[in-house]
Amino acid sequence: MSEAQDEKLLQFPCDFPIKMMGRDQPEFRKAAVALVEQHAGEIPHEAIRTASSRKGNFLSITITINAKNQKQLDDIYHDLSEHDEILVVL
Repeated sequence: MSEAQDEKLLQFPCDFPIKMMGRDQPEFRKAAVALVEQHAGEIPHEAIRTASSRKGNFLSITITINAKNQKQLDDIYHDLSEHDEILVVL
């Protein structure tokens, strides 16, 4: 699929949830928010949702941003995927 076709799947700007998972540690929480903020600006507290795994070892964080374009989302996903604290990005 070409980038032009990708752009048509989403209408920008739009609210877009970014979900990631990692170990339930302060380093993961800090890294997740900081990396998204580098690309999207300050994230309001109400735009961040968390959920612990059944045994409490892992945490999922969903951050909803106002995405400006596909490149912004690609850059966020790239940086999150490269970070050691972040195990999965959806």
